[in-house]
Amino acid sequence: MRIVDVHSHWGTKRGYVLRTEAELARQSTTWRSEPKYDSEDEMAQYLRANTVRAILDFGFTKKLPLDELVPLHDYALDTQAKYPDAILGHWLQIDPRLGAAGAAELERCIRASEGFIGYCVSASGMGYTADDPIYGPFYEVLKRYRRPALVLVGHTGSGAGLPGGGGLKLDLCHPRYVDYLAAEQPDLTIIAGRPAWPWQDEMISILLHKPNVWSELHGWSPKYLTEALKREIRGRLKARVMFGADYPLFRYERLVDDWRALGYEEDVLARVFHRNAEGLFGLTAARE
Repeated sequence: MRIVDVHSHWGTKRGYVLRTEAELARQSTTWRSEPKYDSEDEMAQYLRANTVRAILDFGFTKKLPLDELVPLHDYALDTQAKYPDAILGHWLQIDPRLGAAGAAELERCIRASEGFIGYCVSASGMGYTADDPIYGPFYEVLKRYRRPALVLVGHTGSGAGLPGGGGLKLDLCHPRYVDYLAAEQPDLTIIAGRPAWPWQDEMISILLHKPNVWSELHGWSPKYLTEALKREIRGRLKARVMFGADYPLFRYERLVDDWRALGYEEDVLARVFHRNAEGLFGLTAARE
């Protein structure tokens, strides 16, 4: 079965999401995997071997100055253009304090890219909740080009186990801020990234109430999803939940096995793995 991976990271050394020795040391305990760098070609071949088209996120760029961002973005665009069957596009994390200049860089990438470009809000890392007016210029660009915002919610592995959680405040990723944003920006498509634990019931309520909000479930094995969410995936949210992996922190072989172990019918798995994302992103099937 083909997979549209709505959120993963880079397997290459230049793009690897974990940057410091402390972060790399926590990979085995937080994600139960070991750091391993792939070349661009190896990464693309791995995605192809698992019938995956992925949207990639550097993750570490959220506080970089513009002169450091631009070369990374150009690297991302060039790599996607070389492997369009494996890399669907990119989520960009741009410091919202860059204001109009940051929004202009988002627009530059949208216009220059041969693939998908969206904006990712990591409130715990950026320090501003998703409904904060500081993101206004970025949301206006997204609406102009009909691109979604990815808003990370719930518990994060970033900073887990470090003193003070690495300074990250989990409450900034409470789904209430997705609710506020969706109400204030009804023309903006919002994807809630990650399971929203420990506030999963609140996230389910928001998904049922706000038709401009979707969900993707990267960063967790599905066996740890709440029973309420597992039930809604085959029920009221069957058209609204999408697959996300968090490669290379998770590998597709493990995640696909874990999804299949939940006992869902093939139609439910097809919706999660690719059909819901294909509908949202307007994709034609790349593989049958």
